[in-house]
Amino acid sequence: MKERAAAEIRSAIVRGDLEPGTPIKDVELAERLGLSRTPVREALATLSDEGLVETKPHAYTRVTALEAEPVRDALVVVQTMHALAIGLAVPKMTAEDIAAMRAANKAFKKALDADDAAAALAADDEFHAVAVRCCDNFAIAATIDRFTPLVRRIEHSRFSSPNARHSVTQHQQIIEACEQGDDLLATTLVDQNWNTLKEEL
Repeated sequence: MKERAAAEIRSAIVRGDLEPGTPIKDVELAERLGLSRTPVREALATLSDEGLVETKPHAYTRVTALEAEPVRDALVVVQTMHALAIGLAVPKMTAEDIAAMRAANKAFKKALDADDAAAALAADDEFHAVAVRCCDNFAIAATIDRFTPLVRRIEHSRFSSPNARHSVTQHQQIIEACEQGDDLLATTLVDQNWNTLKEEL
């Protein structure tokens, strides 16, 4: 229940339904989610650790402001981890992995064409997750999981704009590099792909 609550609140923050500075009341959230207050409080603690919510005991709980510096710091880490993941993954990739990347990019394009930023974000996640799974490095995966929430709002903003269409082409170039077994090129291309998010800051 804690994970479900965290996922729903996180999505609302990323979509902008809960805007920066919005007060959050655990009683109201619990009623809306159909949960008791305990898992909602635990979820808010998780989101606080992720940097999406800030709390002052006996005063307030609110959505954090979208400040450039902490987001930029998190993006550098996430970008570096994904680039490292693809470099380690390329020698291990199978035809099925390449097919999964193609399918994810197809879903990504379809979502962008439908102006569905949430679906585009999910498809982009699946595209990059192939390399994270293939590299089989728990530290990389854990680091990505830890810092990705902080960049979610700028990802959603990016995928809500026409500029996101360029990522479809970048993804295709990454796939081709993986097919060719060129880990260095794939690493460079993934780094460039994530670097486009800096335009949102």
